[in-house]
Amino acid sequence: MIFETERLYLRELNENDFNSLSEILQDDETMFAYEGAFSDSEVREWLDRQITRYRKWGYGLWAVILKENNKLIGQCGLTIQQWKETEVLEIGYLFNKTYWHNGYAIEAAKACKNYAFEVLKAKEVCSIIRDTNIASQKVATNNGMIKKDTWIKHYKDVDMPHYRYVINQKQITV
Repeated sequence: MIFETERLYLRELNENDFNSLSEILQDDETMFAYEGAFSDSEVREWLDRQITRYRKWGYGLWAVILKENNKLIGQCGLTIQQWKETEVLEIGYLFNKTYWHNGYAIEAAKACKNYAFEVLKAKEVCSIIRDTNIASQKVATNNGMIKKDTWIKHYKDVDMPHYRYVINQKQITV
């Protein structure tokens, strides 16, 4: 376990999570910001990428486990992402749609923010969100982040405007 919140605990994803991860990544509605559901090979690449990140940085997108039933309901964590000409520390989150609108994303994202500042001693953390992903933008705002800038990412032959929501350590109030 990496850490826990009131209702959740976060841990590294592993090979046994492939099917639960597929439920999330192979759902068209959940994956609208990625231009649709992933194939089995894309889910495999995603899982392998997280495991590589754990080895390289000691963090990545973690499995979000609901304490009440020990079920993997999503993923949330920290990654290094390209933003324009630099790399930034990002809080990312993606949940099984069955568990949307219960506050789990914000609960996990806030815990990841605290982890970034308290454990990693980060000076700034952000969330990079497609312009059409209003729900994720609300999570970022509820996590104390402010929309700072915009960039067009090119993915699956589509130009996708993205916003970068940012919070720095000085903005944190206890």
